[in-house]
Amino acid sequence: MGRRQSAQLEVADSEEISARAPEAAPAARTRRKAEAPKSWGRRARKWLYWASLAIAALAVIAAGYRIDQFLASDGHFILTGSPEAHPNLSITGLRYAPQAQVVGVFAEDFGRSIYLMPLAERRRALMRIDWVRDASVSRRWPNRVDVRIYERTPVAFAMLPQSRDASGTVRYEAALVDGEGIILTPPPRARFNLPALYGLTRQQPVEARRERVQQAMDLIAEVQSHSGQISEINADDPENLIVTYNVEGRAVRLMLGNQRYLPRLTRFLANYPEISRRLPGARTFDLRLDDRITVVGTGGSDAR
Repeated sequence: MGRRQSAQLEVADSEEISARAPEAAPAARTRRKAEAPKSWGRRARKWLYWASLAIAALAVIAAGYRIDQFLASDGHFILTGSPEAHPNLSITGLRYAPQAQVVGVFAEDFGRSIYLMPLAERRRALMRIDWVRDASVSRRWPNRVDVRIYERTPVAFAMLPQSRDASGTVRYEAALVDGEGIILTPPPRARFNLPALYGLTRQQPVEARRERVQQAMDLIAEVQSHSGQISEINADDPENLIVTYNVEGRAVRLMLGNQRYLPRLTRFLANYPEISRRLPGARTFDLRLDDRITVVGTGGSDAR
């Protein structure tokens, strides 16, 4: 009896579940119908949002285009003048750099809006002028351009070999050189009280020229109290700098090596009265050995 009752209960439960199941379907259909309008509303709002962004972007682009056209064409922004007369192009810091070269950089900008001027390109063009170490170019609205030039400082006359004549004598071109080894064109009617520096050429890499110039400047700095008597420095051999020194009205050539310039020069000057008495015709001296002074060109005799 117990088993029959349990079986009947199970059958009854199954029948009850089956009877109730069909009632859930209409509710699901109702929910789907309710969700459909909400999903469509979200999509509509999303499309409206992106459409608004697109319209705003187009408005910004259109406004930017109109502003760009205004700045590029309105007469208030025109750089007036010419390379010969340029009241609205201000150039400061110019001393030795050729003004015609500097103004020529801006030749195509006259008669155009300063808005169209490529400032970085103009600065690079200025930097290609040998005397210009650095430069800045800026607009000053509505129609002026300010240029600031920072020039290089020459430290020596660069004696650049050009050719040899029939007798084998080298002809030199006199230029100027700064501390970075940049060769500068001598400006007209300018005077410089600088030593002549040999051992440089236009064909050398600028790094090689810089090293030789710096070595010569180190020598000048070390013998500063005597630098006014040095008229020439030969840096052709970086291991042996040779200077032309004016002593007692004579120009002598001194081989100083590549170090201890001041002690070697001081020792030579202390002994020069005796040297000139014993060897009055001697003009070249090797000072690289600290215990002796060697006369070059008269059999290599030791002066001391």
